[in-house]
Amino acid sequence: MTLAPYFALFLGIAFVVISIAVFRVHPFISLILAAVIVGSATNLLTEVEGNAIVLAVRDTMTQFGNMAAGIAWIIALAAVIGYCLMESGAADRIVRTMITTFGEERAGIAMLVSAFFLSIPVFFDTVFYLMVPLAQALAFRLGKKYVYFIVTVCAGAVITHCLVPPTPGPLIVVEALGLNLGFTIIGGIALGIVPAIVALRLGRYLDGKLNIPLREGGMVKIRDLEEIANKDINDLPGLFISLLPVALPVFLISLDSFVSEFSSQESLGVLYSLIGILGFKHVAMFLGALLAIFLLARYRNLDRTTLWKALESPLGMAGIIILITAAGGAFGGMIRQSGIGESIAALTEGSGFSLVLLAWIIAAVMKLAQGSSTTAMITTSGIMAGILATIGAGSGSLGYDPLYIFASIAFGSMFGSWMNDSGFWIVCKMTGFSEAETLKTWTLSVSVISLTGLIQVLFASAIAPNPFG
Repeated sequence: MTLAPYFALFLGIAFVVISIAVFRVHPFISLILAAVIVGSATNLLTEVEGNAIVLAVRDTMTQFGNMAAGIAWIIALAAVIGYCLMESGAADRIVRTMITTFGEERAGIAMLVSAFFLSIPVFFDTVFYLMVPLAQALAFRLGKKYVYFIVTVCAGAVITHCLVPPTPGPLIVVEALGLNLGFTIIGGIALGIVPAIVALRLGRYLDGKLNIPLREGGMVKIRDLEEIANKDINDLPGLFISLLPVALPVFLISLDSFVSEFSSQESLGVLYSLIGILGFKHVAMFLGALLAIFLLARYRNLDRTTLWKALESPLGMAGIIILITAAGGAFGGMIRQSGIGESIAALTEGSGFSLVLLAWIIAAVMKLAQGSSTTAMITTSGIMAGILATIGAGSGSLGYDPLYIFASIAFGSMFGSWMNDSGFWIVCKMTGFSEAETLKTWTLSVSVISLTGLIQVLFASAIAPNPFG
């Protein structure tokens, strides 16, 4: 057995961890350089013809371009949808309607469901910034349950952030593993339900045990909380139109997946082609973005010039995310090219060791080492894609749907968030928690969610290996 792939992988991972966690190098630069390092080490150790480093740089740029082609449009549109939902008041309407529907005594469920839904197109930190003032306002009005509300917001947002595309982390795993996007969205939502229920119960327990009082945190002052809590819901967009920018793309993409899998073109005729067009991920996301832009223009009374000027902000943010995610795709591609998948597959062949467990362990170790869930998912997906390609998982030799590998990577990337994770500090500073209290709430919660998810995926892959037939 050659050790070259393991050496190349070790160099790449060590570089990412040290450069990001220790020297604070920007993830885009770090991941591109790591991809070149992995490619160069692989080429030098396998003695390829030509200049090993030049070949590595060329292959890295090719992988970078290929990944950007697959994700750039979707991430840009998701950023637009998220921004428009926040700025138009649609996101606020969804949360307040959920709270009204469930009632204040079940407001924790409303918070979790709202964060779960909104985090599909919106990044974790943005959802958290929106919902923490509402959680604080409710705790102020009720005089209790502050920790419970915070834990439920965290749980709902982080589960979807790691488990449901088109958030960048899940999206890049879908691309790396070659999964069906529609089925992955449905599967990710379904597999997030049990961990979310566990998080609800954990939040209740921690609220009673820790007894942390409401404190000022982030941008919100105690004197403002009553005004936030009593904001008139009639000033916000209607519920249906607020839900539509997210619900419509999810529905169309999922519908296309089911029609393609279970129907024929002959049976549906023109309708088959129409569903194929509308359900194509780039088209479906564009339709959702158009609806979101309409919401923003209507409820903020923006003219065309001001509207498109406003959209420069989310598109600028999306540009950074696209660069980082595509760089991660290049890193993952060079890991696959190193042959590590074949080596690990050969090493574990006949051992009975679960690839679901292996994917979770790799993702969890990467998360603990460098802090970023997205980077952990990128690195792990590169390794697991190589393994799946080697064993021919697409032909059924894996024994269960690769969706479960995707889910185990997602849950592993949630594990053990601590002080090297930006999410830890967002929660800490916005809630007014101390570092120790954040460890007892946020870190414990995401770790329990991660372990619950792993157990669930191991169980589900055994009893329902092919959930979509």
